Amino acid sequence: MNSTFNIKQFIVVMLLTSIWINIAEVARAILVAFPMMEAFYAGKLAVGPMALSNALIWGVWDTMLASTLVFVYWLCAQSFGHNAKSIVISATVTCIATLGVFWVGSVNSGLGTWQMAYTLVPIAWVEMIIGAFLASKLYARYA
Repeated sequence: MNSTFNIKQFIVVMLLTSIWINIAEVARAILVAFPMMEAFYAGKLAVGPMALSNALIWGVWDTMLASTLVFVYWLCAQSFGHNAKSIVISATVTCIATLGVFWVGSVNSGLGTWQMAYTLVPIAWVEMIIGAFLASKLYARYA
């Protein structure tokens, strides 16, 4: 692992990792989150309307998530090495700092339930573990 941050390497790794993040986020949303949210809102609010603006916002969200994960993985790899410890720590920190905070805020605001958070955050954590694993392999390949 190179100790000097390389922006070109970061962008390549982030863009490739974001493919997984996009697929996983959309699948989790459509298969698990939206049904839970539709039941919670009981027809009072349209959940997950499919429009170009939604797709663009999801693209921004997923890119932010992938960027955070890949950067935190890079930092962990600098401190702990290119190993499973870096994968688990970067995935856990990213999951808690992004999706965990989102769901705690949603529950606190009355826009979700603890059941939703307890269901969706662990699924997101597994997604982040896979994403960090991919980032580790990509960093090794593009070093």
